[in-house]
This record gives sequence, C-alpha cells and structure tokens, in this order.
Amino acid sequence: MTAIVHNTSPGLWRLAWRRLRADRVAMASLAVVAAFLLMLVLSASGLIVADWEDEVGVNYAPPGFVGATQTAPATAAQAAQALPDNPFDPLADDIRALRAQMADTGAIDMYGVTDPLAADMAQLRADGSGKAAHAGAGRLATLPFGADKWGHDILKKTIKGGETSIVVGLVAALLAVSLGSLFGALSGYFGGVVDDLFNWFYSIFTAIPSVLMILAVAAVLQQKGVATIVLILGLTGWTGPYRLIRAEYIKHKAREYVLAADAIGASHWRRMFVHIFPNVSHVALVQMSILVVGFIKAEVILSFLGFGVPVGVVSWGSMLNEAQNELILGRWWQLTAAAIAMALLVTAFSLFTDALRDALDPKVK
Repeated sequence: MTAIVHNTSPGLWRLAWRRLRADRVAMASLAVVAAFLLMLVLSASGLIVADWEDEVGVNYAPPGFVGATQTAPATAAQAAQALPDNPFDPLADDIRALRAQMADTGAIDMYGVTDPLAADMAQLRADGSGKAAHAGAGRLATLPFGADKWGHDILKKTIKGGETSIVVGLVAALLAVSLGSLFGALSGYFGGVVDDLFNWFYSIFTAIPSVLMILAVAAVLQQKGVATIVLILGLTGWTGPYRLIRAEYIKHKAREYVLAADAIGASHWRRMFVHIFPNVSHVALVQMSILVVGFIKAEVILSFLGFGVPVGVVSWGSMLNEAQNELILGRWWQLTAAAIAMALLVTAFSLFTDALRDALDPKVK
C-alpha cells in the first residue's frame, strides 16, 4: 500500500520571505534598518545616549579625526583679540586693539578721555574669565564627531535625534495606513454613495500639493510637539493607501470566497476585515514602508522650517536647522552627522521597500 503525500503550496508570506533572502541588497538593507530600530529601542529605554545633553566638550569642539585646532588664549590681551568681529567692519582692527589695551591697562584713552570704571570692569572681566575657565576645565577639546555650540556630543545627539525622527515616521505611517485602509475598505466594499463621499474627500486632499497641505495643517494646529507632527502627517498622508486598498476591495468583494462567506451569513464587517483584508494586507504593508521614508523626510522639513519639534526636543530636522548657522563659522560636523544618518536610513529603507514590493507581488515568479 503506497502512502499518498500531499504537498501544500507555500503561502504568500513564505514565498515573499524566500525571495527576500535570495536578494542580497534587500537583506543588507534590512540589516541596516534593523540596526536603526535597535538603536531606537535602546535610546528610548535610556540604555544609551541618556546623557546626550551633558556639556562634555568645549563649544564647537572639532571631530577627533580632525584634531583640536584652537587653544585657550594665554593672556587677557589675546583673549580680547580672539573675540569675534565682523570681518566686513573697516574698524575691526582698531576695535581689537582697543580691547587688548583695555585688557592690559584697565583703561581706554580715546580723544583724551579716560574711562573711570575701566579698572572695575577689568576686575569683573578677570573674575568672569576665571570662572569660565574653571567651568570649562573638565571639557574635552575634541570628540569622536565633534560638539555643537553648547558642547553636546554630536554623535549622541544624532542618535537621540534619530529616535524622534524614526518614531514620527513609524507612528505617522501607521496612522495614515490605518485611515487609508479603513476608508478604502468602506469605499470599495459598499460603493455607491459611500464611495462617492470618500472619493470627494480624496479629490480635495490630492488637489493640493502635499507640502502645502502639511504646512497648512501645521499652521492651523499651531502646537509644536511630536504628537502634533504625527497628526499632521497621518491626516495628510492617507490618500495613497486609500486609493490602492479601495481598488483591492472592489476586486475582491466579487470573488467566490467572499460570496461563500455571504452565503453562510457572515456580516459585512467580518467579510471586510476577516476574509478580504488578510488577502490585501501586503498592499498596506508596502504602503506603510513607503510612507515611513516620506514621513521621516517630511519631519525633517517641518523641523527645519520651524513647524516641527519644540525647543528641548532634538531631531534630525532641528539639527539641520542649527547647522545652517554653524556653516557660516565653518562648523560642518553637525550637518554632516545628521545628513549621513538620515541618508543611510532613507536609502536602506527605500531599497528594502522596493525589494518587499517585488517579493509580495504575486505576478513575480
């Protein structure tokens, strides 16, 4: 007697995982994304970079691979001459000379007039310089990737900023996909007046450019915070998932398994989300991975323009906002750190999204 072996065909998700494992670029991108997510969890739990606000370095400490380029002035005259001046001021040299004279002699003779408070002011400056030197005695002259104007470690600041940007991207994408899937399911399944109503809302949101829509909602809400940014992005980003989920529901609602569920008395809600949605969930997953990338960039734009995170909260966008003024002074390391981190994550997420879309496409064999 011969035993009959029934070979069951693998499901969609198992086939997708096989295709992903065969794609080296996809697996490398997945490893980078997983590393960023692990860093996010460790940062949010306080296991790493909990002390990112500590002023561990001198102001604008350069990266360690560049080396210290400045030393503390040895005399009060040199300290006075080291004060920043306007390079376009024709009197800059004279002002610097007067500062040096004031620091050395305690008085400035200008047109035969002597300042009667010069000695007292010199003493106060000396006391202040001593306190500042004592306060900065324990700070490092260089850091692995430099420091900002307050002496914060740029590397730790970048990791903490990544936590904010990634959380905003993930939560906002989840909100947008949830809204788009719900609206698309209702519109595609019921059709008729319900479909016309949702299509009217869809037409309004898509008629306005996405950036202008985001800025308009941000201006209306007026409240800065991570939750506000999530609401802004989630409420303006549901149109893409809605369009695709609606098309999938229109296609699936007339298939045999849905008609069979109707014949046995399944409710509309059960047919929509128990029978149909598992067969279209791969579309929602791909849309979510696409929106995460877009929302991370949108958060950076909002924070750069001043509509993003509030004061005291760091993100990649707020770092780029600070860096635009630092570039004038030749301090490039904060811009470089934030840009490299964002480019690495966005590129890896985009490559993984493309591979995931191909792996979940049932037409690709």
